[in-house]
Amino acid sequence: MQTKILLDEEQMPKKWYNVQADLPSPLDPPLHPATHKPIVPSDLSAIFPMELIRQEVSTDRYIDIPEEVREVLKLWRPSPLYRAHRLEKFLKTPAKIYYKWEGVSPAGSHKTNTSIPQAYYNMKAGIERIATETGAGQWGSALAFATMLYDLECTVYMVRSSYTQKPYRKSMMQVWGAECIPSPSTRTNSGKAVLEKDPETPGALGISISEAVEDAATHSNTNYALGSVLNHVCLHQTIIGQECREQLAMVDDYPDVVIGCVGGGSNFAGIGFPFAGDKMTGKHRDVDIIGVEPASCPTLTKGEYMYDFGDVAGLTPLLKMFTLGHDFVPPSIHAGGLRYHGDSAIVSRLVHDGVMRGISYHQSEVFEAAQSFARTEGIIVAPEAAHAVKGTIDEALKCKKSGEAKTILFNCTGHGNFDMSAYDAYYSGKLVDYEYPDALIKEAIGRIPKVQ
Repeated sequence: MQTKILLDEEQMPKKWYNVQADLPSPLDPPLHPATHKPIVPSDLSAIFPMELIRQEVSTDRYIDIPEEVREVLKLWRPSPLYRAHRLEKFLKTPAKIYYKWEGVSPAGSHKTNTSIPQAYYNMKAGIERIATETGAGQWGSALAFATMLYDLECTVYMVRSSYTQKPYRKSMMQVWGAECIPSPSTRTNSGKAVLEKDPETPGALGISISEAVEDAATHSNTNYALGSVLNHVCLHQTIIGQECREQLAMVDDYPDVVIGCVGGGSNFAGIGFPFAGDKMTGKHRDVDIIGVEPASCPTLTKGEYMYDFGDVAGLTPLLKMFTLGHDFVPPSIHAGGLRYHGDSAIVSRLVHDGVMRGISYHQSEVFEAAQSFARTEGIIVAPEAAHAVKGTIDEALKCKKSGEAKTILFNCTGHGNFDMSAYDAYYSGKLVDYEYPDALIKEAIGRIPKVQ
């Protein structure tokens, strides 16, 4: 009846796992936004340090984690793996449920796994300031923490709807010395353009990305950092899945099902990629890897697999991914970190190839699952993580019906301590279940530039 499975600090992975090494064929290359030709490293050097560019394109199976980075990660890693005995009992399921608890980081989520190395490499490159975007505020908080450690300035463009819903995320960033700006803003040309069209827009990650990229590209002392989507970000998160594999081995177990929520794809990649590697290399061919997304922003489940920009203004490279269209603005759901029109190119490829799969839920059923989790396991999770909780409960109930004693693992990405307004909305019956109309998705996808 062991509840917590713990690793010592010295058992923390010393290398990140790069799933690109095990893809059956190489990823489709990112394309230059103006020429639609494959980008070269020099195209990215204006906003990224060279080491991150190398990681972005690398196909080496393992990439060393610098010792200086590991020393910082030891503040909270290895993170605990929990056996959800109480949730299992509540559901009356024969399944075994495990969750990786990433809320123990100083910023309260998995995002610090990549903010630390990104800030480190920028510091090494002589950069003085980093500009970024954030949806629900988890990434902005994580980068504010990391830039503080390396004495860098930090400017965060926070999606306006989340800026209003989660004011204490802004406060958290300010405690660590960062500037937090509601997006779209009048600080950038791309922000002004959006406000001219719709002064009351709730904002979206694609808009905030445009602002942050423009800020970085127009200031010589500033680079850009992204909290999800890109290959090097997913790479840094694989420390999660690698630890899970070691922790489960300590109790002689291995997952039949692996679950994570999906916005841009980084935390899903973090827990899923090491197991996807096992699946593709034939070690565990039957593991089911599931990404859970909101029905109001159904990228994997209703999007098209094609080239698209990563932002609204078309400043980023074109990526081959599942997309709803770069100017798609999803409703203001409380899971702000999942309101993104596209997905990681690698996650998209693996879903397209059937290695992983996506499902979607409405936010009211997601919060109902979060309540069940809080009333059994005690943790109040962020709305984003609650999507993985909902997916896990459904898989466990399937086992109850079939009698199968499967092992289910999910990534519990962060706490909901700054999300209580969302829980208030749930208890007061104010949550709206919005399923984006297929016709509007088709219209947005129709505006994506055609790439031959």
